[in-house]
Amino acid sequence: MAEPLPMTLRLYQTLSSAVVPFAPALINRRLKKGKEDPARVQERRGMSEDVRPQGPLVWIHGASVGEVLAAAALVERLRALDIRILLTSGTVTSAAMVAKRFPADIIHQYVPYDSPRYVARFLDHWRPGLALFIESDLWPNLILSSAARRLPMVLINGRMSHRSFPRWRRVTATISALLSRFDICLAQSELDAERFAALGSRNVVTTGNLKLDVPAPPADPAKLDRLLAMTRGRPIIVAASTHPGEENILLEAHRRLARFFPSLLSVIVPRHPHRGEAIARTVAAARLHGALRSREELPSATTDVYVADTMGELGLFYRLAPIVFMGGSLIEHGGQNPIEAIKLGASIVHGPHVFNFSDIYDALDSAGGARQADTVEMLVKQLGQLLADGAARESSVAAAAEVVGKLGGALDRTLAALEPYLLQLRFEMGAANA
Repeated sequence: MAEPLPMTLRLYQTLSSAVVPFAPALINRRLKKGKEDPARVQERRGMSEDVRPQGPLVWIHGASVGEVLAAAALVERLRALDIRILLTSGTVTSAAMVAKRFPADIIHQYVPYDSPRYVARFLDHWRPGLALFIESDLWPNLILSSAARRLPMVLINGRMSHRSFPRWRRVTATISALLSRFDICLAQSELDAERFAALGSRNVVTTGNLKLDVPAPPADPAKLDRLLAMTRGRPIIVAASTHPGEENILLEAHRRLARFFPSLLSVIVPRHPHRGEAIARTVAAARLHGALRSREELPSATTDVYVADTMGELGLFYRLAPIVFMGGSLIEHGGQNPIEAIKLGASIVHGPHVFNFSDIYDALDSAGGARQADTVEMLVKQLGQLLADGAARESSVAAAAEVVGKLGGALDRTLAALEPYLLQLRFEMGAANA
């Protein structure tokens, strides 16, 4: 018999039920901000126009783009077993990415708002046979309702950040009541495993980071050829997944580097594409010549900074440039995943704030596969050395590839841990077809 829920979760259930009448106002507000898809808002209420496919269905949930991409290789392996996949996420950008990068038979839905009524509708409609939650997007009603239906749940690629851990420690009973509902927690690292165990996970296994096993992102060959033709002979730096507060630093670094590399082109790919217009204004205010990809502009010979504010084209720009600065690291965001850029042969530079990927960056920095820059002066120095020294770039790329190869393997370990659940699904599939 399950232990009684702590007061915090009972109160959460009561309040999340009481706010249902206010859901239309919340949805309208998010629609105005571009945070919801007007054609699919019913999914937020647990309703769907899509028909549940016959047979076993594995439900995979991730918060946004990074989490969903981490599961890409796992999705492919599950599809090879003839298992149907329901993929949920909570952002418009992740939905667009799924449509662009995942096979057409993958069913994507927006995760319902975490009200008992909406969650019940969702579970009634889809009736998954296994639920895989990616990293740490833990919605109480979603978890408790799934557990009440005896739905097997596994936390995959589990991560407990240095920020989240102390916050959860203050409400251990609450987080323990949620984590204990999972059959197993597959953690990214030994440190993550220790944190999950301390917070109440019953069965914790360290399997590694699935993001190390992600395939290199694709690129449209015709678009790549066009960009290569427009930029041939120019030194190029890509600043990937940048956040507010970083572009000004990067523009100052560009200005200083251009004294030594007059034809330098900097490509800024913002983490959130809707910021493109604002970044273009910042470029103009810095008296640099800019071009904006969302306006279908291409970099000309006079373009200093190309703002690539489109979805799903990082693979294009990683192939364009030999040097990539990973954003989210000059400000206290925690960094972005460098693996895709490394797999496409880029030399990596990053700022000091990479705590979301500390294990990866520690290994890369120690091996010479990435370089850290804490200030604009150091950023100029590191980028300048890589621009000037082809041998240094090649050495960095080789070292990074070796690190990624050694740290990989999370996909196979994750599948091994899931095998008992997948065997049960295949048994059910065989019984249904008999």
